[in-house]
Amino acid sequence: MVVATWAVRACFAFVFAVNVQCALGFTLMPEAHMGAYELAGVPGRVAAQGIGVAFLMWNCTYPLVIWKPQRHTTLAGVVLAQQVVGLIGESAIRATLPTGHDLLASSIDLFIAFDAVGLLLMGVSFAVFLFTRNLRSKRREIDS
Repeated sequence: MVVATWAVRACFAFVFAVNVQCALGFTLMPEAHMGAYELAGVPGRVAAQGIGVAFLMWNCTYPLVIWKPQRHTTLAGVVLAQQVVGLIGESAIRATLPTGHDLLASSIDLFIAFDAVGLLLMGVSFAVFLFTRNLRSKRREIDS
């Protein structure tokens, strides 16, 4: 159970750390990201910063799961649902992108790839965690 708990912590913490790093980049250095999203000027800067703020908001759910996954299983489910929504939303945006926007497409592809890997890491570690916890609970019932 200890190994499964630490695996959940590690996987959720990895995704959290990368997300926060990305959020801070968009928020504090929006000019570095504007070109990849075909944004320019003040509206582009503000849009990039808004993306960063949205990332920060999205990641408020992670710390409690990382701290005590055994206590915050419902919140872990919320984190996984958020990841699914992000992956589906990004994929839908990418699917409707017309040709001729190669840099924009590759930028969206990076988010899709990271969100897919993050979902896989967090989902598998959380599933193993729940399986281990349920197995442990059943063993206690048998022993009682």
